[in-house]
Amino acid sequence: MRIVLPSGTQASVSLVDKAAMGLVIAPDIFGLRPLFDDMVERLSREWQMSVIAVELFPGQTLSEEIADRFAAAAHLDDELHLRDLTEAANYLGTSRVGLMGFCIGGMYCFKAGRSSRFDRIASFYGMIHVPEAWAGPGQGDPINQLRAGHPDRVLALIGTQDPYTPPDHVNELRAVGVSVREYPEAVHAFAHDPARPVHRPDDAADAFSATRNWLFGN
Repeated sequence: MRIVLPSGTQASVSLVDKAAMGLVIAPDIFGLRPLFDDMVERLSREWQMSVIAVELFPGQTLSEEIADRFAAAAHLDDELHLRDLTEAANYLGTSRVGLMGFCIGGMYCFKAGRSSRFDRIASFYGMIHVPEAWAGPGQGDPINQLRAGHPDRVLALIGTQDPYTPPDHVNELRAVGVSVREYPEAVHAFAHDPARPVHRPDDAADAFSATRNWLFGN
């Protein structure tokens, strides 16, 4: 179901009674939509977690054109979005909370590594440095925020052919203590949207299984 967080930001949530763990999802650059409503319900059922996904661009009406989304990304404010992710975690009411994100949401997973709110974090193809097209006064560098926080809590799931996560950037993740799981030949967004032509079903299944194990500490 859809709810509104105290900040006014919309979220999609599925609660499990007496769940041992909660999960916050940070969507990709296209924001909260039926794909993530379905993911919330599916993961809540399959993983027996309370799950919530948070809108990336609250209060904005954006087109589906990627250029418009890139322009809007430059105006995002880390403090406001991390506040929304924290409010979502609090809403779940579980003793432990994980965070998972995709694309720009994966970038925010790295940034959230500076916080102690999330016990475990899984970043799917998150940007390790802010792309030039998204740079703005409210955007801090993900790797620097990781260095100042809890990189040991973070799992990065990376396609080796993803231009947003080149090998030298991935090496920086490893150097600060992030666990990295790479998928040969996979490109950006290979896992979370089966409708995309870049989707790789076997790699996606492995990445989600690895994420579940990571979140539960296995």
